[in-house]
Amino acid sequence: MRKTAALALALLVAAETGSGLSRGRSVQIAATSPAQVRHAADYAAARRRDDFAAMKAFRPGYAFWQHVFMLPDHSVAYGSAIDGRLLGTFPTKGNWTRDAVWADPALTGIFDGQTLARRLGERRDQVALLLEREVGPVLHNSTRGDALLPNARRYGSFLAEWGTIYERFGVPADIGLAQVILESGLNGTRRSEANAVGFCQWLRRNWIRLNHFSPTVIDGNNQTTQAPYCAAYLSILAAKYGSFIPALSEHNAGGTNVGRALVIGERLGAADVRARYFLGSKLARDLRALPGREYAHVVRSYGPRSHLYAEMVFGNTFIVRSLTASTPQAPIYAMRTQRAISLDEIMSRTDLSADEVRRFNPAIVDRVRANATLYLPFHVSEFGPDVAFWRRAPSPSYAAVLDDFMRLDSGQERWDDPSFKPVLTEFQRRFSETRTEEGAVMATVLAYAMDQAYTSSRRALLSEYRTSEQVRRLIERGVAELGALGRSSPIVAIGQMSRREDVLTPASSLPASQ
Repeated sequence: MRKTAALALALLVAAETGSGLSRGRSVQIAATSPAQVRHAADYAAARRRDDFAAMKAFRPGYAFWQHVFMLPDHSVAYGSAIDGRLLGTFPTKGNWTRDAVWADPALTGIFDGQTLARRLGERRDQVALLLEREVGPVLHNSTRGDALLPNARRYGSFLAEWGTIYERFGVPADIGLAQVILESGLNGTRRSEANAVGFCQWLRRNWIRLNHFSPTVIDGNNQTTQAPYCAAYLSILAAKYGSFIPALSEHNAGGTNVGRALVIGERLGAADVRARYFLGSKLARDLRALPGREYAHVVRSYGPRSHLYAEMVFGNTFIVRSLTASTPQAPIYAMRTQRAISLDEIMSRTDLSADEVRRFNPAIVDRVRANATLYLPFHVSEFGPDVAFWRRAPSPSYAAVLDDFMRLDSGQERWDDPSFKPVLTEFQRRFSETRTEEGAVMATVLAYAMDQAYTSSRRALLSEYRTSEQVRRLIERGVAELGALGRSSPIVAIGQMSRREDVLTPASSLPASQ
């Protein structure tokens, strides 16, 4: 436990030092000019830059979530909703007056003369109110570091390679891997109660469906096998929305819920997709918190975790950067097997232990199947051809198709319309014809994404929601009711966060993402 806590503290110090956050600093949002963008990497960088600017403006406390995911379990962490800095942590079981660990020494006297509530939930709200008198709005949540810290020690040396994989698909490494930390804690074999499995926690039935479209075997328990597909899907969603923020939220809440949030944001007067999402998300969260079910037709199944999902991911980017910088990185080579290869043969040929082979290949029990992929710290030609595409430059043909794909006009309505399907089908063909590993991945995931989009009722549901007079009236009434109750309007208090409940549960009971 001491080693775990020490690792967490070291990484958090590194993350805080490099965060670039300063208290009270205002952030100006300036969208990147198209003239600054020439290639896929430029598009990804511009999208990332604009997303971080929006996050700092609408959810300035997002950096707080790095502490939730890096500190060991069984504590409650409090942070500033203004700049995300950690204020203090308290044991879930224990004396908060005696056992508090204050990150800000100026707060050590706030319990003087106070009698803290006995019930944990009441005590958490009481402490939040005491802190708000001193520092303004706060966030708090139970710590969840136990899901990450053991895996950070075992797999942290692979982050640079996995990050390069994400970047090959136009996804910034820190954003892609931050989502993985939230979903699986880097554990390729994690399985949720809803039967979501692996690196980015897709439902098992979705991995099976993806395998239906793939020319090679996709093993849902090897992180390096899963990473390209997780990255490709996030890239496609980001192209659809023009932002990683609603793209990430769709992974968690589904496209219909994200579409509703965007409609609400548009009703509130926002034009930019990021502002539409943040304003719509906040109003949905605030309406859900009101007593009764009057606004259920507006909110539907969009809940607290959906509201904060992208914010938590962006908070975890600090962990990705500090963990990558503080951990010696190792190469990952990949061989496409032409035959089944036993674990004993791999160990004999490489002089690696069974544990080390399984560190690279968590899916291995006693052999690797034919037409699957074997990962090792070096290439062994007799195990199959080299398919580690991330260890070489992209082919000109793949780079050209990805550049064109990332230039597509965004917009959920456009992409969900069946008339857009021929555009995506043409890109599927072009990616496939590059005859590259990454091109095959993009073609496979595009086929999967079209199968999901054009066989579902999402477009009809959103069209009905968008034109519903009842929804329009409820949104107007909800804004007025929140104002009458003295609660901040979503338009003017975009940094306000909920104090009332955890948005994270133990990893074993996290909801499915897909």
